[in-house]
Amino acid sequence: MNLRASIIGLTFALCTLAVAGPLSAQQPAGINQSLNTLADQPATHTGFVFDRSMLQMAQSVLESNGMDAHRAAAAVSSIAVDSYHYPQPAFYAPEGMSFIINTYHSAGWKHLVNANQTVANTAQPTGVVTDLWLHFTGADIDGVTVLARGPRDMNVIQIACDLRPLDLIHLSGHFGIPRVDPNAVMVPSPDGR
Repeated sequence: MNLRASIIGLTFALCTLAVAGPLSAQQPAGINQSLNTLADQPATHTGFVFDRSMLQMAQSVLESNGMDAHRAAAAVSSIAVDSYHYPQPAFYAPEGMSFIINTYHSAGWKHLVNANQTVANTAQPTGVVTDLWLHFTGADIDGVTVLARGPRDMNVIQIACDLRPLDLIHLSGHFGIPRVDPNAVMVPSPDGR
């Protein structure tokens, strides 16, 4: 399954968990501009945000499949997806990535990275490099950002939500989302990284 199909599958699955409500965690200032200029070349960009009616329709799909609509109703309040496609393999500027990482860290977000990645592969990936940021209110997750960078594609999913950590694990392998890569070892990033 290609990266774009995986991102769309993840987005659809998260939509089926929700109806719209007030926003929870806010994205740190400057993040969206930094993501737009992370690569060394211009990209074609597609972006969309799921609105109230779309999320309510997704809840109908969830209920028709016999899932717990009461839990789903409170789970996700908004989903924004941005996809970038580059004409040539991209170089992701390490200083741009450092700014993004430091900005999320300063705003209290927890950064998870794949421990199997090398520094060289994160700047010029040969496969998909995934960074995950989580923002917590108590034990619940109120914001999720997924940054998936590939040689010619970058996808960003930003979610305002009220999820239990276990909810994220249950999404793997459902709604067209591939199972978690058994070779990926997502670990907390060292402080400030």
